[in-house]
Amino acid sequence: MSPKGRDILKSMVGSVEPARPDAPSAPPHRPSGAVKAMNLSLGRLGEEAAAAKALRESLASGDKVLEIDAAAVEMSFIRDRIPVDQDPEFERLKQSIQESGQQVPILVRPDPVKAGHYQAAYGHRRLRAAAELGVPVKAVVRKLTDEELILAQGQENGPRVDLSFIERALFARRMDEHGFNRDMIAKALATDKPETSRLLQVAQTIDPEIILAIGPAPKVGRPRWLAFVEKFRETGGQKKAQAAIRAAGFEALETNGRFDVVWKVLEEKSPPQRDEQTLRTSAGAQLASVSRAGKTFRITAKSAAFSEFLAQRLAGLAVEFEEENDRK
Repeated sequence: MSPKGRDILKSMVGSVEPARPDAPSAPPHRPSGAVKAMNLSLGRLGEEAAAAKALRESLASGDKVLEIDAAAVEMSFIRDRIPVDQDPEFERLKQSIQESGQQVPILVRPDPVKAGHYQAAYGHRRLRAAAELGVPVKAVVRKLTDEELILAQGQENGPRVDLSFIERALFARRMDEHGFNRDMIAKALATDKPETSRLLQVAQTIDPEIILAIGPAPKVGRPRWLAFVEKFRETGGQKKAQAAIRAAGFEALETNGRFDVVWKVLEEKSPPQRDEQTLRTSAGAQLASVSRAGKTFRITAKSAAFSEFLAQRLAGLAVEFEEENDRK
């Protein structure tokens, strides 16, 4: 941040936070040299401007930045992020707050049930970092309805493409289960109805257990998740995915790698289901074993007499089959 920009934000809240400490890992394409430097500079300027604008709006509306015991602030009643075991971005945020203090406040509302407690609309990572460091969290306290809280929560993350596709999908599902209508979900996610339907289609088809086991998978976009859904719907898809997330070594993988593992398992063709039975006489003597697998039908005679019996009747069975099909 430029010295001028730092001074502006200090004058408003006392200290400055890099605008998007909890952004996901770097994008797949990594420009180098002057192009990379220019992109980074432009990105930071845009993020700093957005943070400064948000703070100016808060102050203009009469909001005050308070220091609150982090233990008195609960997460939003609808979670949007998928927790991960290893989160380098969070660790960097935590270190930044430890060294320089929290520089952008979170948004909270008074808890509608617990007096003296609050619910966070956004800034959950900053809240968690403050709690782990044992320091108060800086927050703007605003009276919000459930709808206003969800809109603030979704629109804080949405425009900055902060959530991965599957996190947005799971957030949409949780809002739907909580009773919010499609219009409200679309507004919270800053998207249109067709995209909202796609998000819900993915999150309502795939078991939440599987989604949470895979994690946010920030490098996996909508096309691959939609293809994942189609594979998941195939016969045995759910069982394949369940087996994959329980396999040894799965939890040790990073989140994008976990998606790849489950995807490869779903792509594997299952052997056809085999149906086997034994034909016997009324006295219990074995005549033949019969097995079916897909289009394959096999009879293995266990009796020479029964084998001869079948051979004599095969031509007649073919005629009977043809006549019956003609009548349909």
